[in-house]
Amino acid sequence: MQVLQNWKLHALALVITIIAEMIGIQRFGAVVFLPLLYALIMGLFVSIPSFKILTVETMEKSADYLGIAVMLLMVKVGLGIGPNLEILSTAGLALMLQELGHFFGTIIFGLPVALLVGMRREAVGACYSVDREPNVAIIIDKFGFSSPEGRGVMGMYICGVLIGAMWASVLAGFFAQMGWFHPLALAMGAGVGSASMMAASTAPIIAVYPEYEAQIAALAGAANLLTTVLGVYFGIFVSLPVMEKTYNFFTGRTREQDLAEEGQ
Repeated sequence: MQVLQNWKLHALALVITIIAEMIGIQRFGAVVFLPLLYALIMGLFVSIPSFKILTVETMEKSADYLGIAVMLLMVKVGLGIGPNLEILSTAGLALMLQELGHFFGTIIFGLPVALLVGMRREAVGACYSVDREPNVAIIIDKFGFSSPEGRGVMGMYICGVLIGAMWASVLAGFFAQMGWFHPLALAMGAGVGSASMMAASTAPIIAVYPEYEAQIAALAGAANLLTTVLGVYFGIFVSLPVMEKTYNFFTGRTREQDLAEEGQ
């Protein structure tokens, strides 16, 4: 309750939010800057201990209350899923199976790289999904914000905020130019559960295949929505459990052993 009564913490959060929203979305070619990015940068500066704006103790305690925000986020996600459940019956098998791509891509390709660069339990949070808002909420709810898994998922989430849209735009443009995949397949792949990444991905695909513009926009939107609808449940019941077992198998360590070594 002491943290909830800290007026300075709430005032700073409010001021940062207002400034970020006033700046708004800024576009520079393929690069899209979102208010969340400005909030992250401003939050970084106010949290530097040498500035003495916030104490380390206050920041450590306030992290425990992030669960409240996570619960609100999951309610918002749930309210968006309910009215759109009918899309599951009309989307078709191909759209629903694309969720397997998010699963296989992040674990099969992401986990080996994470282990090679020296990540430990952080790899579980970083590689179990595409790490957008609902995926962050799942990790924080299960492991906590300050856990190794929490650090991993937040690290990937911030990377997505900083360069996600730009990277998605470049990658989609490359594959569209190469002609290896049908434009409608690329449109489905653009729906990764992030509106900004979807918009950045569809723009170069439409530029290469303008005759498919309406179909690309419709399929990308449906895939994006479906990823949100299925992604939460897929992450909870499939991706995260498989990710934990895969990590334990390849490292030969359990979570308890990792945490014990980290605490030494």
